[in-house]
Amino acid sequence: MSDCGNCRNCGPAPAIEFPSSGPGNAVRQVSVALVGPPNSGKTTLFNRLTGLRQKVANFPGVTVEQHTGEAELPDGRSIRIIDLPGIYSMAPRSEDEQVAHDVLTGKRADTPKPQAILLVLDSTNLGRHLMLAAPILALGVPTLIILNMADDLHGRGGHLDAAELSAQLGAPVALISARQGDGIGQVFDFLAGAMPAPAPRELPVLHDVPKCREWAGRVGNEAKYHAPLPPVWTRRLDSVFLHPIAGPLVFLAVVVGVFQTIFTAAVPLMDGVHWLFDVSGAWLASALPPSIFRSLLIEGVWSGVGSVIVFLPQVLLLFLFLGILEDSGYLARAALIADRTMARVGLQGKSFIPLLSAYACAVPAILATRTIENKRDRTATILIAPFMTCSARLPVYTLIIAAFIPNQMLFGFLNARAASLLALYALGFLVAVATARALKSSILKSGHTSFLLEMPSYRWPTLQSIGLRLYDRSKIFLRRAGTVILLVTVVLWIAAHLPTHNGHAPPIGESFAGMVGHAIEPAIKPLGFNWKIGIGLITSLAARETIIGTMGAIYGMDPASRSQDLQHALRQDLTLGGAIAVLVFFAFTMQCVSTIAVVRRETGGWKWPIAQFAYMGVLAYAGAFLAAHLIR
Repeated sequence: MSDCGNCRNCGPAPAIEFPSSGPGNAVRQVSVALVGPPNSGKTTLFNRLTGLRQKVANFPGVTVEQHTGEAELPDGRSIRIIDLPGIYSMAPRSEDEQVAHDVLTGKRADTPKPQAILLVLDSTNLGRHLMLAAPILALGVPTLIILNMADDLHGRGGHLDAAELSAQLGAPVALISARQGDGIGQVFDFLAGAMPAPAPRELPVLHDVPKCREWAGRVGNEAKYHAPLPPVWTRRLDSVFLHPIAGPLVFLAVVVGVFQTIFTAAVPLMDGVHWLFDVSGAWLASALPPSIFRSLLIEGVWSGVGSVIVFLPQVLLLFLFLGILEDSGYLARAALIADRTMARVGLQGKSFIPLLSAYACAVPAILATRTIENKRDRTATILIAPFMTCSARLPVYTLIIAAFIPNQMLFGFLNARAASLLALYALGFLVAVATARALKSSILKSGHTSFLLEMPSYRWPTLQSIGLRLYDRSKIFLRRAGTVILLVTVVLWIAAHLPTHNGHAPPIGESFAGMVGHAIEPAIKPLGFNWKIGIGLITSLAARETIIGTMGAIYGMDPASRSQDLQHALRQDLTLGGAIAVLVFFAFTMQCVSTIAVVRRETGGWKWPIAQFAYMGVLAYAGAFLAAHLIR
């Protein structure tokens, strides 16, 4: 067999060694690394193997996400699977690739070297992906070569002799479809040590890229690999979706459709959640005797936290659509379309993925910039990411829009509320683009970097993948409601009941909370905000959506508005101009302590986060001021 570099004589892959049973080994667990190129179906396989037994954290010392899960073998043994960032080679160029390299080679002190590796390759792109096999096998760790997307390979007329490829590589090979679940039993056989090892082969340690390609091609030929025909529907759809004119128009239509659905389909679900809180709150109020605890529970926690949880259906609908677009392969096309816009403002296409993830949350978006090699491009992307409309802004937008924008149709097909929400998303994006342009033409100026992106075939999203995504988002949303928002609500309730007068709580306007609101009211009055809104602006520094819980708690404790729903109560305190000012303020301001902390960590100091907070704050104040005075 031909090679393309320095060779080593690799014996058959040793079996996975499980720790012996017993009390002394109770905490020991086999660790298996899941690695492969981007778009090889690695995450789909990870979800298939681990199900709901997953958790996400950061690798200690670096802000690169570590996805870990547990796979349970048929005999009851449990294996820890680490889903590593996607790589094309063992020569790292960015920090996430460096983390994957260091974990595989055992160079991270906080993460033990894996006892086995699952190398996931796209069987429809084997000529390109096979180049990664040799450096992984050269590590000497038991490795299963997983050729994913077997359904696409066979469905498009491709062919592969998996047994011959296994013999050529000197490692077991499994041809599977992670999306459909075909062949997953082979993966469990390998993890359980029941898969036979092939005879040893000489494998190259790859250094020279052209020779590596030649080597991979020869291995494929010996394994009788015939690449599948290009998918017909992929070519047909791409002729529209990637068209210079039709592509952006389709993307705009998709976005409009998503927001239209969010504002229409979510309403019955939100009404249902609202009804549940009303009924349960009334039952608790009648079941509990009058006391401080009942006041805290009903007026504080139930009104505050419940006001936020009502918006969970809308947030999940947004992530449902994002999941469908991503899993279907369409978002990769959207990234390619966006690359043209990114280039005009001085950024590269790689900035699109972090900016897109910022629509979920700015924190993981900023972490995702680790894939951008150019430091100035990365810094610019970090600085504009908070302008993207994150899911924490969605409850604020929805509440204000539903309270002040009439539910009527525009142009005969677009709901006015959906149009308002779309305008806010567009406003954040346009300001982000303008900011990026200013940064890249001045203090962060740098040369253009080429953008390479592998286009996956279009596929039907699976219920399991979408379900796990929604499950994770629900956990995150409810955890935030049960921690940050709950804490803020309790603190607010206490501040609203002090100082006591003859053992009785003061009117909320005379409480400590009211004093703080009145103290900042002169500064925000030009924006059309009163002291109640001022309290909400302060608490929203912990998390943007906290203002909803704050306003729910404030109005719940105010006898004048206790019987009104939150939308009606807000209409008593805000004019239309003031309401639009709230929307503009939240579109621009950086009200998130977590984001500030991550920016400081990623940029290595306080210079950029302070400048970012000040710039976005001034922009938010100026925009809200103009809105309050131009709209009556």
